[in-house]
Amino acid sequence: MRTQKNAFLIIDPQYDFCNPNGALFVPGAEKDMERLAHFISQNIDKIDYICVTLDSHPINDISHPAFWQDKDGNFPPPFTQITSQDITEGKWTPRFEVEKATKYVQELEAQGKFLHFIWPQHCVIGSRGNAIDDTLFEALQKWAKQTGREYRAEIKGTNPLTEHFGIFMAQIPIPECPETQLNTQLIDALKQYENVFVAGEAKSHCVATSIKQAIDFAPELAQKMIIIEDCMTDVPNLGHLGEPIYTEARQKGIRFAKIQEIVLA
Repeated sequence: MRTQKNAFLIIDPQYDFCNPNGALFVPGAEKDMERLAHFISQNIDKIDYICVTLDSHPINDISHPAFWQDKDGNFPPPFTQITSQDITEGKWTPRFEVEKATKYVQELEAQGKFLHFIWPQHCVIGSRGNAIDDTLFEALQKWAKQTGREYRAEIKGTNPLTEHFGIFMAQIPIPECPETQLNTQLIDALKQYENVFVAGEAKSHCVATSIKQAIDFAPELAQKMIIIEDCMTDVPNLGHLGEPIYTEARQKGIRFAKIQEIVLA
């Protein structure tokens, strides 16, 4: 009987990120999924656990245009940056939970990692864009049927009042909302395995933040991670946001590999 050896943590491999018709397509992500799906299909009996995370938002999410309006009632266009000064000056106003949303933007700025950014409406709960990439899903089905195991689907991003890039915790956790706080259950599940291979989208945001959260809050897990460099891609022109995290990961001895270099035992 196999020991608990090889786990895969696949971050947000969803239609909206990985398909050219997706709402927030990351060019290159479709090729990432092809490489990852092929590897899984070729190594079914050597993969012991798979966790797939799913970015899952309500329509009126704080990161979506419909949450905000200007003085004329217009929503901000995607890729708009909203600062606490913008809110104070009335350039952009939250349509819901004004006090909480304003405090959130202030806390995000104080945190100094990401400013508040409006994305295209994406990965809406129950939508096509929320679904796992078709190519990867075929490989997951094949793995599940052959091994008798089920992949774990880990949902994140459902709370409309905080961004949730990293899989382990929201950007600004909300004390009364457990789904935004540190996910110790997932950390404990992954820590059981000797190797935790990390892939997914996007490299600059959700993957990078997940790795940083592991470094900060679960260092034992971080040391088990192997980052699959050619199965993740940056949001165009925003790769600089994640790069310091990957530099820190290398400095801390976290392993990196290209998928063709990986040989599972």
